[in-house]
Amino acid sequence: MKTAVILPAAGLGTRMQRGVPAAPAETTGTSRKQFMLLEGAPILVHTVRKFVASPLITDIAVAVREEEIDWVQEMLAKEGRGLLGALRVVAGGNTRQESVESAFAALDPDTDFVAVHDAVRPFIDLETIRKVIEEAVLSGAAIVGIVPVDTVKQVSGAQAGGAKIRATISRERLVLAQTPQVFKYDILRRAFEAASRDNFAGTDESSLVERLEQVEISVVLGSERNIKITRPSDMDLARLFFEQETARR
Repeated sequence: MKTAVILPAAGLGTRMQRGVPAAPAETTGTSRKQFMLLEGAPILVHTVRKFVASPLITDIAVAVREEEIDWVQEMLAKEGRGLLGALRVVAGGNTRQESVESAFAALDPDTDFVAVHDAVRPFIDLETIRKVIEEAVLSGAAIVGIVPVDTVKQVSGAQAGGAKIRATISRERLVLAQTPQVFKYDILRRAFEAASRDNFAGTDESSLVERLEQVEISVVLGSERNIKITRPSDMDLARLFFEQETARR
């Protein structure tokens, strides 16, 4: 079975750029989160290593900005040597959806399943990768998610301030979506085709697949450690998690 993972890494990281006037070692040279250094290696490299270590992953496609392809290919050349298949670096787009679709087009057409994972979630564990892929094999589509611990309110008005509460939403029917999100190759292909036809822009791949008829997406319980590094303060937690991972090895 061929299972490829797509890592969209073409984002400009505008939230990370805000509020970083000082430049510790982890931010020197770039404010783009996927290339920030975590204990000497870019976050993207840490993420790639997790999927190279999974025996279920055969191919990896990384989508970056076109001008960065050669640089990232050189960066990742030695990382992909443990893969059964290939590690490709392709040109992404201006949005996550465009980047994932571009990487999808670069995959071998005989790929069975496609996982999409945020390039800035370097603490995904091998067990969760295994579980979500196995669930996708059974159901055709599966994502990783966690149950919210905070009370969730539905509001109207500006969320930044002045919003008014309209309802309290039961957490029993909610999950916070994480990645990987794994789909049969043909299901994801049809989802992209439908989105293009309808000019639909989704926030993740699941939101594209949800629009297809007769496709149900399963949820596999994730972990609060599977953080998405988005803001400067996330780097403190990332360093802590890295130290803990290193200590367990």
